[in-house]
Order: sequence, then C-alpha cells, then structure tokens
Amino acid sequence: MIEVIGIEPIPPDQQTSRPRDFFRIAVGAALATTTVILGTLPIAMGLSLWQAITAITVGTLVGALFLAPLSIFGSRTHTNNAVTSGAHFGVRGRIVGTSLSLVIAMTFFTVSVWVGGDSVAGAISRIAPQASGNLLTAVSYAVTAALIFVICVVGYRSVLRANVFIAPTLFVVLAVGLVTFWGQIDFSYSGHPAGYALGSATSTWVAAMLIAMANPLSFGPFLGDWSRYLPSTTSGGRLVLLTFLAHVVSLLPFFFGAATATLVPDAADYMNGLITVAPSWFVPAIVMIGLVGGISGGVASLYGTGLDFSSLVHTVSRVQGTFLIGAISIVVVFLGRFVFNLVDTVNSFLSLILILSAPWISIMLIGFITRRGYYQSDDLQVFTRQQKGGIYWSVAGFNFRALSAWIIGCVLGLLTANTPLITGPLNPLFAGVDVSFFFTFVVTGVVFYALLVVFPEPRYVHGSQGPRWVPVTDHPSPPIEGGRRASEADATPTTVAGIGGQS
Repeated sequence: MIEVIGIEPIPPDQQTSRPRDFFRIAVGAALATTTVILGTLPIAMGLSLWQAITAITVGTLVGALFLAPLSIFGSRTHTNNAVTSGAHFGVRGRIVGTSLSLVIAMTFFTVSVWVGGDSVAGAISRIAPQASGNLLTAVSYAVTAALIFVICVVGYRSVLRANVFIAPTLFVVLAVGLVTFWGQIDFSYSGHPAGYALGSATSTWVAAMLIAMANPLSFGPFLGDWSRYLPSTTSGGRLVLLTFLAHVVSLLPFFFGAATATLVPDAADYMNGLITVAPSWFVPAIVMIGLVGGISGGVASLYGTGLDFSSLVHTVSRVQGTFLIGAISIVVVFLGRFVFNLVDTVNSFLSLILILSAPWISIMLIGFITRRGYYQSDDLQVFTRQQKGGIYWSVAGFNFRALSAWIIGCVLGLLTANTPLITGPLNPLFAGVDVSFFFTFVVTGVVFYALLVVFPEPRYVHGSQGPRWVPVTDHPSPPIEGGRRASEADATPTTVAGIGGQS
C-alpha cells in the first residue's frame, strides 16, 4: 500500500512505531555506502591512515552529539523537522529547512546512485570485460535509482521493512570486508605522495574531520521523517541515545572506506578500484555494499525531501515530489559522472551542507530550550493548508529573529571556511584552519538569543509553563483564517516536555 499521509500530523491510531523501529532506520541510513565513500575522502586529501581514522572518529562523534537532540521533534509534533522548524522560523520561513533538506538529499542521493551503479558496472566488467563502458554505467545508475524510487514512493512502511534486511546485512558484510582486506591494508600508510590537499597537516585534518561531521549532521532535517510515527509518550532521552548510537555504528563503514582507500589508486573510481583488488569470491559482497548500501542512503534522503517538497508546492503530491527531486538528482549524477568531476561536486555540496546546517541546528536547539519544548502541531500546518495566522505566523509567516540569525551565520560560514573548493577571506585569521561550523554555530546561537531578548516573542508561543531565560510580550494570537481547517482532533496542541521527559 502506498503511503498517502504527507507532512500533516500522523493520526494517533497510526502512531504505532517503536524506538527500535526508529533505530533500525537510523542505523540503516548511517551504514549506507555514502558513509564508505566519505571515509575515503580523508585519504584522498593526503592524510595518513591514522590521521584519517582520528579525524573520522572525532568528526562522527561530535556530529552525532549535535544531531541527536533533533530526533525528539518528530515524536512530539508528528510531522517532519522542516515543518517543525516553522515554530522558530515562521510557517513560511521554514523554507530554510526545506532548502537544507533539498541540498542534502541531492548530495546523498547522487552519491548513492553513483556508488551503487559503479559497483554493479564494475562487477559485470570484471566478469565480462567486453561489456564495460559508459552504456553499462548509465544502465547501472538507472537501475539503482529505480530501486530507490520504488521504496520511497511506497512510503514509510517500505523504508522500515527494507531496513529490517539492510541494516544487519550491511553491518555483517562490512565487518567481513575488513577481515578480508586486513592483510592487504598498509597500517603504516603515511599519506598521498602529492602532500596535503590544504597545504598543512592541521588544516587538512580539520577539513577531513568536518567532512566526517557532515555525515551525521546531514540527517538533521530527516530524523522527524522516521520519528513522527512514534507515540508522544516516547522518551526523548531514549531517542537522543539511539540516534547517537546509530552513528557510533557508522564508524564501521567509515573505517572500511578509509582503510581500503589505501589500496585503490583513484578515489574518484573507488568502487571499480576496490573490485579490481578484491578476491573474486568477495566481489558479490562489494556489489551488495555498493547497491544495497546505496539504496539505503538514497532512500533516507529522497523520502524526506519528497515528503517536504509536496508541502511547499501545494499542487504536487508526496509521490510527485519524490519523482521530481529524484529526477533532478539523476541529472546531477550523469553530469557529474560524464561531464564534471563528481568528487569535486560532492565536496562542494558537503561544504554547503555544513555551512547551512550549523546555524539552523543552533536556532532549533535554542528555540527548543527557551520554549521548554512546547509546540502546537495544528498551527505548524498553516502554510500547508494555505491559511494565514496561528501562533507561528509572526510577520507574514516569517520570524525575522531566526531568519536574521541564520543569514548572519551562513555569511560567517562562507567567510571563515577553508575547504578544497571554498576559502573564505577571513580564514587566514584562523591560520588556515576551517572553524566555520563551530564559529557559525556559536555566533548564530548568540545572535539568535540576543534577538529573543531585545525583540521578545509573544507569550503564547511558549505555552502554559512560560518561557525559559527570555522575556515575552503580551498580546493575542492571530486567528487562523482561510484555507482548509483541521479537525478538532488534529488541532490538539502537542507539547514536548523536554529531552529526558514524557509529554
């Protein structure tokens, strides 16, 4: 059965998922082949194997700490995180979250199709060399994309069923893969002969660490897609822990990618290179890593973006939105593979993800804290229903406090970044080290909090418990007008008690 629910709140009788279902999807997404590919990038940037492993470990764990609290929103508002962000950015201003999810989806769907298709084409080429060529690669990309489309179109339940198989299978295959290549791995690998990509060991290590951080942070807009089917009584603390543990598990594909990248001559052709050096009996397993892991990563990103895109363009359904975003992403895959440098394209998008994510996450977390986790699900749906008003209407549907802080944060991120493709003019102040994420996260948080103090929000957005650490103003909430009104059941306010509490 194809899922018909879009981003409207999940009805209480369908809030039947359990925390272990959420964990299964989160682990399946984290074990995706995109994670393996990201693990190869520190080696491609010139780091030694142990430098790469430390950068990956630090980046993944720090990124998971920033990401984990964002898992709470979906189980309380029963919609996705981009829609929930309308509580802080305004019901129209939530386009920021949608834009972020769009960039992330295109990036990870592109990598998923690329790697899945390359693994299939590489295996066929090893068996039948005469079949190799661009046509075989193109057909392999199309098959991988089609499989991802089918799962996403059917909806949440198909994503859950797929991960019953995907998550444990990928974990076992990757673990066997590490054992298989163990004797070939040069643990004393000292780095690429051409030297460090960013000139120094420190700058390159930090850039690699940020690439690893981008992996968990990329799931920020999508966690609500998986947790919205959980009942409101689900422990927030448990969801935070499960999200963090899912990305601890992701260290396995990260390490697999880094270790095996020392055996492959060209990171841009990683899967084909790995198939070439692998024992023949393990080639089917590499195809499974590439294809099944690619499907897992592609589904995680494309499902959520199709879901949210349909809420912004009211004439487009969830299924149509999924096909549209997927089709655009496929064009990017083919252009990147046959016209441009796909590795450079992916690096560009990863840099953009970090710069856009840092201020968005900072605002979401500060907003959650100052409002004591209070949200009204009906008022979050105003824009979707083509209405006006409600407690999150602010000024014409935009909250200037969050939007101003986000814009300032993004500009600072661009000015201080130092990646293989972006070097901000202020970066020399930090000795060439890329501090953009942490600097932007902190500054955005300070600016947003200052705006909340200088320009207080209305008391009604904070609920009956009142605000935490910020002043408020007193005036009536604008009524919801126009469009189609939700039922009284849908209009029931949804409150989040806190990270560790029950609602």
